[in-house]
Amino acid sequence: MNPPELFDATSAAHARALSHPTRHRLLLELGEGAATVSQLTNRLMINKGNVAHHLAVLVEAGLVHKGSTRTVRGGTEQYYVRPAKAIKFEGGPDNAALFAMMSNLANEIAGDKQALLNHRTLRLTEHQAAALTTHLDKLVHDLKPASPPEQRFGVVVSVYRHGRAAVSQSV
Repeated sequence: MNPPELFDATSAAHARALSHPTRHRLLLELGEGAATVSQLTNRLMINKGNVAHHLAVLVEAGLVHKGSTRTVRGGTEQYYVRPAKAIKFEGGPDNAALFAMMSNLANEIAGDKQALLNHRTLRLTEHQAAALTTHLDKLVHDLKPASPPEQRFGVVVSVYRHGRAAVSQSV
């Protein structure tokens, strides 16, 4: 069964759970599919205790679910999954979750000498802005992923009202 497209995580409890950059990194990593604490530890180069703690916070908030388990060398490993492909949360000037996510993304972009960051401010009608949003969303979501040995790339897409506080964001 495929997860739903969008999980509405707009409560205060969700915002608190999303307020830490490590939890954003975990959510982004789980966007690739289910993973165990050991797999997340290796991918993100964070110790197991921190991964387990932040996963517990995300599980408690409903932003991550426990999935299947597997037996490894006499022990059992728990897989964790996101409840949806995208997670919507409230934006705004005092939203710690939005700032944590943007800070994490800014660090990743700044660390890649080949990163493309193209920011433009355009005058658009409501219809043009809606059409551009739909086009960009389709473009990103219709890309077929390469096989696992290939390099992963982050893509940030946003169409927003310049000079106004955003109403909501998605991860």
